Amino acid sequence: MAVGLLSACVPSGSAGPQDAGLSSSPQPVRASTNPAVAALPPTDVLKGPFDDSFDHTAPASSSAEGAASSLAEPGPDWVATAPGFWHIEAGRLCTEHARNHGIWLKHAIPTNARIEFDAVSMSPDGDLKAEYWGDGHSYATALSYTNATSYLTIFGGWHNTHHVLARINEHATDRKDIVVDANSDDPREKPVVAGQVYRFKVERSDGRTVRWWVDGNEMLSYPDPAPLVGPGHDHFGFNNWDVKVCFDNVRVVPLP
Repeated sequence: MAVGLLSACVPSGSAGPQDAGLSSSPQPVRASTNPAVAALPPTDVLKGPFDDSFDHTAPASSSAEGAASSLAEPGPDWVATAPGFWHIEAGRLCTEHARNHGIWLKHAIPTNARIEFDAVSMSPDGDLKAEYWGDGHSYATALSYTNATSYLTIFGGWHNTHHVLARINEHATDRKDIVVDANSDDPREKPVVAGQVYRFKVERSDGRTVRWWVDGNEMLSYPDPAPLVGPGHDHFGFNNWDVKVCFDNVRVVPLP
C-alpha cells in the first residue's frame, strides 16, 4: 500500500485539474481562518445516538417541473451552506455541483464520537467527501478548499486516484494519503466504483486521533498534536465538488 505525501502537481480532492496543488512548504498546525465562519447560537452536544435514514417523502409528479419540486428538503436536523444543492432523493441525501458548499448536521457532536454512514458516487470519478469536527456552517470561499474548519475524508479524490484524510487543508503536506491502484490486492487501494454503496466509519476515542474505515477496512489515521476540539470544531457534515453523490443511514454515537 502506498501511503505518504504527494507531489505538488496533484489538484484538490474535490476540484478539477485547474485547481492548485500542494503547497511547496509544510502547512503550519493552526485553526481555520475561513471568513465564512460566523457565530451560531449555542447548540447542545449530543448525549445519545443520532440516526437519520433520510426517509423523507414528497408528492410524486409526472411533469418535469413537478418532479423537480418533489425532491424533499434535507430536514431540520441539517444546515446547508448554499440553497438548492442538497435534497432528499429516493430516501438518500444527494447533491452535485455543490463546489464545496456542504451540508452540516445541526447538532453538535462531542470530542469523542463514532460517525457512520453509507456513501455512493454516481461517477467513475468517485470523489466522496465528508467533514468531521468542523464548525457546522462554513464552506469554501475560494476554488481551492484550503481553509476548512474540520478533518476531511476524501474517498476517490483527484479523479479517483487518491484516498485522503486531511486536517483543515486538503492540500497540506501532512495529510494522510493512499494512492489508488486498481490492480492492487489491498482493498484499501481500490478505486471507488460508480454505483457501489460504501459504509464509512470515522472515530475519535482518545481526544486526538481520528481513524477512518471503509467497509470494515481501516484506511488511515491522523494523530493530531493540536486536536480540533470544542466550539468551532464540534460538527459533522458532507461535502461535494461536482459529481453526483448520495449519503444515507447516518449514525452518530457519542463515546466516553
